Amino acid sequence: MSVVIYTDGGARGNPGPAGAGVIIRKDGRVIAEVAQFLGAHQTNNWAEYEAVVVALGKMLELGLTGSDIRFYLDSKLVVEQLMGNWKIKEPTLKPQVAKVRDLLKDFGVVTFAYVPREKNKKADKLVNEAIDSQA
Repeated sequence: MSVVIYTDGGARGNPGPAGAGVIIRKDGRVIAEVAQFLGAHQTNNWAEYEAVVVALGKMLELGLTGSDIRFYLDSKLVVEQLMGNWKIKEPTLKPQVAKVRDLLKDFGVVTFAYVPREKNKKADKLVNEAIDSQA
């Protein structure tokens, strides 16, 4: 069973109030959307990673363990780091990577791909809704 997930994370002010947006599609239809506030003082990159964590948590909640997943993110940094192509130099991101890798063990083949921001508008909208909900 293959699932497509679009995620986005952002922080206003960087660092600042942060949110995650997640859209999960299975068989071409949306099965879940998440807009989650992540705290008052986080960075954009931290929030991008946390959006992946939130998505994987939602997959577990939906009982979709074992699924193959294709992630789409508009953060080239996070995509390249999760694929092992770029080193993780920022100390605050290392625990984020560890969280993602720990959650990945519950799923099949998981891939990460970069998409331009214009192709990730719905997830970005969910990020803003999450942040606005706490304003």
